[in-house]
Amino acid sequence: MSSGATPVRRLLAFAAIYFIWGSTFLAIRIGVRDVPPFLLAAMRFVIAGLALYAWTLARGERSPRPREWGSAVLLAVLIFDINYGLVFWAEQRVPSGTTAVMMATIPAFMALAEITILRTQRLTVRLAVALVVGIGGVAVLTSRSPSLGGAPVDRVGAVALVIGAMSWALASALARKLPLPPSRVMSSAAQMLSGGVLLALTSGALGEFRGFHPGSVPAAAWLALLYMIVAGSIVAFTAYVWLLHHESPTKVGTYAYVNPVVAVLLGYFLAGEELGVRVLLGTLLVLVSVVVITTMRARPVSSGTGAGSAGAAPPASARR
Repeated sequence: MSSGATPVRRLLAFAAIYFIWGSTFLAIRIGVRDVPPFLLAAMRFVIAGLALYAWTLARGERSPRPREWGSAVLLAVLIFDINYGLVFWAEQRVPSGTTAVMMATIPAFMALAEITILRTQRLTVRLAVALVVGIGGVAVLTSRSPSLGGAPVDRVGAVALVIGAMSWALASALARKLPLPPSRVMSSAAQMLSGGVLLALTSGALGEFRGFHPGSVPAAAWLALLYMIVAGSIVAFTAYVWLLHHESPTKVGTYAYVNPVVAVLLGYFLAGEELGVRVLLGTLLVLVSVVVITTMRARPVSSGTGAGSAGAAPPASARR
């Protein structure tokens, strides 16, 4: 273990992935009030992707080969164009804290992908219960029952977020089978840059460029974008990669439990988002599901297939 991995550095790195990634949901919410969602996402990831790609080349790492670029583009469609695009779009209709909770269902969809696509996991009673609990959390958030109090989550927005979570899980499964650069950072840079370009194309196809005037965008939206680029996509990601070299993946993966809590609290205190029985119960159920799934030991179907963890981490670039 590197002598440079001091307790203070570890603490700062964990703080980055816990709080910065948790806070980017609120930054997205602020940004999409005044900037079209796919265009905002495109600006974030084109700039961050270019910066990360240039930095990685400057470190002497090779650029992806043609086949690796093809894999990066495919993953970028699933991770950035679909997942991130839908998250940015949904945050026009869904509170930032609730969005974070909905996206915390990704481990559940990853577990299903391992069972149905990779076939490296089998359905156990514990896993089935965890999946049901997670689905129950989403049902609570979208339920029209007046006994839960507060307004239910916009169902169109909720469906968009579920589709985004499923797309992320599919990318996680495919990433294990596709040829990608051996460098985690270069792989992420290629995916991020490709995703930014795809989001820009999608934004243009949706007509978001028409009527958009940068000069009329308030400073708060530009500051939110700057925060997402520098803090969310560069600083926190660098801290994440550093932690993977100094801590166990299981310990680093605890960001999945903390990010939704941070997002919900920031949404409540800074944006006036609701924090009633509905949000608290839905968040609790989803987090219980995430903890159970991500702490499970792999249960391979047979000795002839590679074992994968139900809570295995998604592609490196697929982080808030």
